[in-house]
This record gives sequence, structure tokens and C-alpha cells, in this order.
Amino acid sequence: MTIGALEHKAKSRKNKIVGDEKVPLIPKTYEADAEGFDEFNGASFSGAVFNLSTTIIGAGIMGLPACVKKLGMVPGLLAIILIAMLTERSIGFMIRISRAGNLSSYGNLVGDAFGKYGKALVQICVIINNTGMLIIYMIIIGDVISGTSSGGIHHSGVLEGWFGVHWWTGRTFVLLFTTLAVFAPLSCFKRIDSLRYTSALSFGLAVVFLVIAVGISIFKIAIGGIGMPRLFPIITDVASIFELFTVTPVIVTAYLCHFNVNPIANELDDSSQIYGIVRTSLSLCASVYLMTSFFGFLLFGEATLDDVLANFDTNLGIPFGSVLNDAVRFSYAAHLVLVFPVVFYAVRINLDGLIFPSSRPLVLDNFRFAAITIVLIGVSYGGANYIPSIWDIFQFTGATAAACLAFIFPASIALRDRYNIATKRDKILAVFMICLAVFANVVAIYSDTFALIKKSIGKRD
Repeated sequence: MTIGALEHKAKSRKNKIVGDEKVPLIPKTYEADAEGFDEFNGASFSGAVFNLSTTIIGAGIMGLPACVKKLGMVPGLLAIILIAMLTERSIGFMIRISRAGNLSSYGNLVGDAFGKYGKALVQICVIINNTGMLIIYMIIIGDVISGTSSGGIHHSGVLEGWFGVHWWTGRTFVLLFTTLAVFAPLSCFKRIDSLRYTSALSFGLAVVFLVIAVGISIFKIAIGGIGMPRLFPIITDVASIFELFTVTPVIVTAYLCHFNVNPIANELDDSSQIYGIVRTSLSLCASVYLMTSFFGFLLFGEATLDDVLANFDTNLGIPFGSVLNDAVRFSYAAHLVLVFPVVFYAVRINLDGLIFPSSRPLVLDNFRFAAITIVLIGVSYGGANYIPSIWDIFQFTGATAAACLAFIFPASIALRDRYNIATKRDKILAVFMICLAVFANVVAIYSDTFALIKKSIGKRD
């Protein structure tokens, strides 16, 4: 390459950074003299894998054993594999079309196909879905560390169990301390690659949770403390068939990472590596999900709760059971603490794009960056303290915003095919994704609504 070509390339990069509203929060490369930027040579493959894997493994993992309980061991594990495969294909649609159109974000990708209203709809879905996830993370952290009395039964938190009831073991103080000491500092990074080390630690903590659960299961199998798990669902009538579809939002949400694919790809030195990163991350996460679901249901059987973490508040019937309970709960709470900033990253970008679509890049406006960060953290903290339980809301979010982000939007983009790169097989698969997502989630919403109404009537009686 000639010197003139290099200079032209450098100038074009610099101009794009300053003037193009489509650039991400932090671009992949930039000139040292560009205002507001520090030297950055590109994210590593391993760092990108950990960031994407951390995006995937969040609160959804705790609901997967309950999904297997509802479906039975065989269909439940097959469903986890199927959704992983469909997720890989839907992200593949996004990557290929993003490269063809030189599009740097999920919002720009949908906006390119369906205009400004399509872009705004994606941003709204990301904001709704991720804000709900952030609140869920805080609620779970508060439940695990400080305890909870939801459902009329008090479950002691780790600190309460160790030190007793004090003001500093209470939910409000614990969440405030965690927010100021961990969430706020980690949420101030302007590059998602800066979170690669905390993401690696977060993934490791999820593995610790899995290893302990597997170890307990193997030990109980050895002493004859575990019976044969149910292999297939219990079907008694049409309503029980419809109820099986309520697992769909949980599994879909468990794999949702689409909103961070473009930001991660933008920071890579070689953006073509994103294909391998997605496959590696999905393979790792699917393996963790399968083992967690298998051993979680094997360990607790029909007593498996919607939040399997709550099962580790009971007597395991093994030596050092209370110690292992605390280790499981604490490791997973620490995992969620480190997942928070990765999910937060996408909320901030999309909220800024929705409210300030014509403003200069967020990375160049420190006041706007700080204001959005403070508001979002404040909303998450307030929601975690004043919303008693949001699992039902989480199910509805998974059946709406998550389904759109994971399957409906990517499939619609493939069918739109502005750059004529989708094959006939791609379009058939896209139609299948849309039909499956719409049907499964409409049935899930109907079943959840019917269950809530029935529960409400039962309480009044």
C-alpha cells in the first residue's frame, strides 16, 4: 500500500469518527489526534468471546432447569440446543447484512431496512428488555446477599446468615454500596472491550456455580439420593399443551445477545473474526446451559423452582451443605454484578440514539454520557428497591421485546434483503423463525395472562 493510500485511509477514518452519527460509542480505530480518544489497537478474540458470553449468561440461566422440568428432560435439552442453533443463524443474518451495508449498530441495521421507525423500534426494544434485565440483576443480588420475604416465607441472605440482621446487611444499603462501588465505576467505561477482564471473571464465576451443582449431583447419585428424572412432559389437556410454550420466552432471553454483537465487532482489529467469536460464545454458553439444566433438574426434580437459585436455600442432605449453598449463591450473585455493566452498555447507546439522534457522538460529549449513565443506574436502583417481584413482567418482556430482538428483526432484515445476499434457504429459515417466534410467544402470553387472572381470582375467593 502506498503512503498516499495510507494517508487517505487515515483521513477517511478520522472524518468518519467526527462526522458520522452511525459510528458506535467507541470506534474500532481512530487517529491519535482525534479529540476525545485514546490509543486503542483493537479488541482481542478472547476478550470479545468473554464479553459476548457474559452478555448471554445472565439471569436466564436460573430459569432453564424449570424449563426442563416443564418440558421433561429430553424435550427440554433439545429445546435449548434448537434455540442456540437458531440464535447462531439469526446473528449470522445480522453480521452478513451489516458487512454488506457497512452498518455499525443493530439500530442502524434495522433502520437501513425499514427506515427511522424501524430503528426507533429496535432501540425501544433494547431499552425495555435490558432495563428489565438490569433491575432483575439487582433484585437477585439483593435477594441473595440480604434476603427476601417474597411469597410470605423469609429466605435469609448470605450476609444475614453470617452476621445476623443489621442495617448494613439490609437490602437498601447492600444495593447502594454495590451500585456506588461496582456498578457505577464499571459502567463509566466507554469501550466494551475494557470490560474483558471482568467478563472473563464473570464467566468463571458462572462455571463455579455449575461445577458445584454438578459435584453435588454426582455425590447424591453415588449415595443413592437422586431418583430417575422425568423424561417427557405431563400432558393432561389442551391447556397443559399451551403451558409448555411458556418456556419459550425464558430460553430465548437466555441466549439474547444481539444488541452487543455490532459494538463488539466494531472494536475488533479484524472484524471478520466476529463469526468465530459468535460460534465460540454460543458453544460455550450452550454447554453451560445444558449442564446446568440437566444437573439442576436432576438434583431437585419436581421440587425445582422457577428460580433454581432459590433451591439452594434448602437442606441439601450432604456434608457441608450450608457452605455449598452459600458458595453457589454468592458466586452467582458476583457473576450478575459483573454482567451488569456489559448489558448496561447497550442500554446507554440505544437510549442516547433514541433521544439524541442528531447530536454529536456520545463518546465526545462527557456531560451527556455522564447524565445518561446516572439516570439509568438510578432507575435500576429504584426499580430493584420498589418492585417486589418482576418475574411475571420478565416473562412478558421475553415474549415481546426479546423475541423481536432475537428472531423477528433479524429474520425480517433477511427477507427484506436490500443487498441481494440472502439465499432461498435463508429466506425459508427466516419465515420459520418469524412464525415460530410469533406463535410460541403469543401462546406464552396467553398462558401467562390466563394463569395470572386465575391466580388473582383464587386470592379473592
